[in-house]
Amino acid sequence: MSTVLEIANADRNLSALMKGFKAAELEDALSKHGAFTLFAPVNLAFGKLDSGPYEDLLKPGNKNRLSGILNYHVLASKKLLKDFRDGQKLMTINGTEVQVSIKDGDVRINGAKILSRDKQASNGVIHSIDAVNIPAEPVAAPLVAAVKAQ
Repeated sequence: MSTVLEIANADRNLSALMKGFKAAELEDALSKHGAFTLFAPVNLAFGKLDSGPYEDLLKPGNKNRLSGILNYHVLASKKLLKDFRDGQKLMTINGTEVQVSIKDGDVRINGAKILSRDKQASNGVIHSIDAVNIPAEPVAAPLVAAVKAQ
């Protein structure tokens, strides 16, 4: 079975996200053993960012900010769609919580709607979402540290 990284790389709708993981040097961590949940913003989501063009975040000088944002989309546990509850708070690997809301059958993570769900990987699961979640203060807690802790 493929890893979270391999599945995301194979999905052309997630190419912008994968550019970010490469720029932030987080690719290796997502290919390691673990149990991850990746809330993967689709390409169109990156064009909607208020904080400026996504291409600016990909520049080397913005690596810490980019890492903080990307880590805000990863849980250090595997959560399938059936595991989410309305009002639930989940800790991301950057140390900041996201909130689950469910209304009319739609599951949202901090307001970002889950589009494609439960893409199973050998080391976790991917849920595609329609927006990029930006933490109040992006923390660059390294994904590598979360992986080593497992």
